[in-house]
Amino acid sequence: MEPPRRYRLPLFPLPVVLFPTATMPLHIFEPRYRRMVARCLEADRRFGLVYHDVDVKGPFLTEIGTVGCIAEIVDFQPLPDGRSMLMARGLERFAIADGIESGEAYYEALVTPYADVRPDEGIEEHRRRSLALFEAVVRALPSEPASLPEMDVSTELSFPLMRTIDVDAAWQQAFLELRDEGHRLERLDAVFRAALG
Repeated sequence: MEPPRRYRLPLFPLPVVLFPTATMPLHIFEPRYRRMVARCLEADRRFGLVYHDVDVKGPFLTEIGTVGCIAEIVDFQPLPDGRSMLMARGLERFAIADGIESGEAYYEALVTPYADVRPDEGIEEHRRRSLALFEAVVRALPSEPASLPEMDVSTELSFPLMRTIDVDAAWQQAFLELRDEGHRLERLDAVFRAALG
């Protein structure tokens, strides 16, 4: 079996978690990340967003095995003073294979894809059950949310469902690192049942 492919990726450590299929607005103001975004716009518009809370973990050290999500810049709005606002869309997950020392002020690493380890038999039925629980929670709310993500049981459902709940970033990161959709849905099911109970 061939080893997983490695590729170079600029990294943006932040105390937030980006999920595949999600979008996230970002305010870019530090000079090194302005440079990173400029480089991304010149290339494939992609960087790695990595959860890192400097107040809890100290300096970011591009630790091997750290899991993040590739962010694609889908909208970019420069501001007159050099800052910018951008909208990033989460693509696939990655794991850091090795940090890179380069001439850039921002972080870079060699990363590998971080996919689920195996397909889950009966996953479509589990998606239906999880979606039914979610819909029961929505019906129980005093007023329906203004907008909800599209839900399709024929495709991966745990990440779109995850975007509907508000939990702390460390819990979100542990969720991002799970490599089995069935396990991710079980965690969400527990949250939905607690909301209904």
